[in-house]
Amino acid sequence: MSANQVAVTIDDISEANAPAIYVKDGLKPFLHAVKEEVSSQVPDLSTAKGRDRIASLAAKVSKSKVAVEKPGREYLKRLKEMPRVVEAELREFVDAMDALRDETRKPLTEWEAAETARKDKHVDAVQAIHDFCADLTDVSAAVLLESITSVESVQMGEHWEEFETEAARAKESTLAKLRAALSTRQQYEAEQAELVRLRAEAEAQAQRDREAAIASAAAEQARIEAEQRAQAERDAAARREQELLDQAAAAQRATEQAARDAEAAAERQRLQLQLQAEQAERQAAQAKADQLAAEQRAEQDRIAAVQRQEQAVEQARQNELARQAAAAAFELEQAQAREADLEHKKKINRTALEAFVAGGMTEECAKQAITLIAQRKIPAIAITY
Repeated sequence: MSANQVAVTIDDISEANAPAIYVKDGLKPFLHAVKEEVSSQVPDLSTAKGRDRIASLAAKVSKSKVAVEKPGREYLKRLKEMPRVVEAELREFVDAMDALRDETRKPLTEWEAAETARKDKHVDAVQAIHDFCADLTDVSAAVLLESITSVESVQMGEHWEEFETEAARAKESTLAKLRAALSTRQQYEAEQAELVRLRAEAEAQAQRDREAAIASAAAEQARIEAEQRAQAERDAAARREQELLDQAAAAQRATEQAARDAEAAAERQRLQLQLQAEQAERQAAQAKADQLAAEQRAEQDRIAAVQRQEQAVEQARQNELARQAAAAAFELEQAQAREADLEHKKKINRTALEAFVAGGMTEECAKQAITLIAQRKIPAIAITY
């Protein structure tokens, strides 16, 4: 027991001296003092007074126990409350310091965010130039021309800041690829148009040849049939003439009548041949008209084929515009997702930084630790985002 503890009795224990008493082995001197007082007396159990004295000593031990325990319990209660008070005070202090730190760093934080946004804007703009030639498969010449016009309209200047050189290279490279693709595509489309034209002309010529052959065959057939009918009529007339000559001697009247009949028949024959010739001319004219109609249909088919080709080119252009719009929307969505992911990671890293600082690390050390963990350079440790 120290000099201070020797001078303190059980009755002297108070809130003021409790921290010096309730320590390791701090209560043993009081225990020894009570034990010495009790042990120094040997009451006589054979007398009532002796037995009362033992009871009094035991009661005094209990009273001394309470006198020591009660202030000790009160002191312990205050000790238990102290961490909560300290914790609340520290929490209030840490929150105020964090707010002060964030407020102090706010201009730099805002500048860093603006700088990142500025660079991201330029990077996205450069990528947008590259995207014009991302996929040139089956892209029509019309769409390629629009892409070239769009890229050529991109102005270089100070507004690109430090990205001007990169943007200029991207523009030059993209234009070179688009122009090469345009040249190849124009040659391909010209070849396809020529093939369509040649096929249309071949089909029209074949149709004209078929219709001409049909008209020629019909005219030839009509001529042959007319000649055959004319020959048959001539043969019949000759026979009738022979019969009239044979009968001439029999009767003059019959001969004259036969002559008149033959003359009438010849006139009918002449009229019939004239009618057949006119009919043949009409058939030939109809065949020529059919041929002209066939040529007109062939020309219409050729025009329709060209129109279908132009419609296909326009549809391809519309499809490409839709694809570019969808690609732009997808890129915007990806950029927004990347920005949200970056902000989320910044928030997690900031929370971890605050925890490290609260744990006693300096802010620089905490930043270095978070950077190493995020870069997976610390084995078996990772930040969950």
